[in-house]
Amino acid sequence: MGDGKRVISLADNHALLWDLQESSTQAMVSSTATLEGKGQLKFTSGKWSPHHNCSQLATANDTAIRGWDLRTMSQIYCIENAHGQLVRDLDFNPNRQYYLASCGDDCKVKFWDVRNVQEPVKTLEEHSHWVWSVRYNHSHDQLVLTASSDSRLILSNMVSISSEPFGHLVDDEELSEGEDNHQDDKSKEPLKDSVVSTYEEHEDSVYAAEWSSADPWLFASLSYDGRLVINRVPRALKYRILL
Repeated sequence: MGDGKRVISLADNHALLWDLQESSTQAMVSSTATLEGKGQLKFTSGKWSPHHNCSQLATANDTAIRGWDLRTMSQIYCIENAHGQLVRDLDFNPNRQYYLASCGDDCKVKFWDVRNVQEPVKTLEEHSHWVWSVRYNHSHDQLVLTASSDSRLILSNMVSISSEPFGHLVDDEELSEGEDNHQDDKSKEPLKDSVVSTYEEHEDSVYAAEWSSADPWLFASLSYDGRLVINRVPRALKYRILL
């Protein structure tokens, strides 16, 4: 649901836009789009963009990613062969309107600028099996969660492609008098892209990862065996971002 008034459903090769206000008793289909091409094409995933007045949708089918304008239900961009195998999940950067993350069965996580879809702006290859879920932090978009059937959940700090690419640089005056010189030097170094933590509490494929809507430092992961694990962003990174 993008704006609280509409909902999108994906069924086989059809995208249906439902109006929740047309009727008080049932949702009404207001418009549709059909995925056309050779073979039996099917949508595998979709994500409503929070930008552009909630008028855009991204979908995945097989190895391709497509963007749609919901006002006309027409395709506005296509990333052919976005992944080497099936695309599993998509997520929009909440703070950078043209940035989209994707993951798939090629064990990769890719970050795209949909204005130029020839090459991804960044690729992560930290997982050893299919990547089922990718999620941006709602408040601090440099924090990205990825869940995989290698039984691991990975938290990455993708600061170079975030809305705050230089991190927070601390002036000498902001430091307390008791800190050592080597801490002073570190505080003025910009953050770099890195894997923050790898979580291995699961014993089976991790199918989903989500950030808390109430606490930006809290996240959960769910695996095939039904285990739900809740974790927090490491305190050191939290304060590095905040301070």
